[in-house]
Amino acid sequence: HPSIKMTSIMKLYQVVGRKAPTKTDENPPAYRMKLFARNEVMAKSRFWYFMHQMRKMKKTTGEILDVNEIVEKNTRYVKNYGIWVKYNSRSGTHNMYREYRDISINRAVETLYNDMAGRHRSRNKSIQIIKTATVAAKDCKRVSTLQMHNNKLRFPLPHRIMRPTSKQVRSLYNASRPSTHFQ
Repeated sequence: HPSIKMTSIMKLYQVVGRKAPTKTDENPPAYRMKLFARNEVMAKSRFWYFMHQMRKMKKTTGEILDVNEIVEKNTRYVKNYGIWVKYNSRSGTHNMYREYRDISINRAVETLYNDMAGRHRSRNKSIQIIKTATVAAKDCKRVSTLQMHNNKLRFPLPHRIMRPTSKQVRSLYNASRPSTHFQ
């Protein structure tokens, strides 16, 4: 369907829900859950999925009190994120800790889902994020994250082609090949 947009990035939602009030229990306890989803509808769906596993309640016997998107305060610099994951593979259930460097937790989780699909062939529905945290540089464990903590890290551009400033000064034929090797 053309109106369904599946390329949107994962967002962090806070969903608050409870069992619907009855005559015997007029004020049931509310449960708050933070979860990643592409939109509010999927966030509510995941909330009921997890609540049905943990408590004796489901969508037909409960109510959603509030759904809020949690936006990160500062996305101007790169941070290290640690993500604790439980996922179902073809052979069983596995726990995992993964580290990513990104400017926001939403983008780090998006990378996690793509990484898990590529490395472990796991679908989004079979991945459960248990916990996320911003990890200090000294506490990082993974080599892929540690290699980016070098102060002298450089990304040289070895094959640069000099372009003319405008079309008028461009020569159609050149006597010598361009030198693309720069120090």
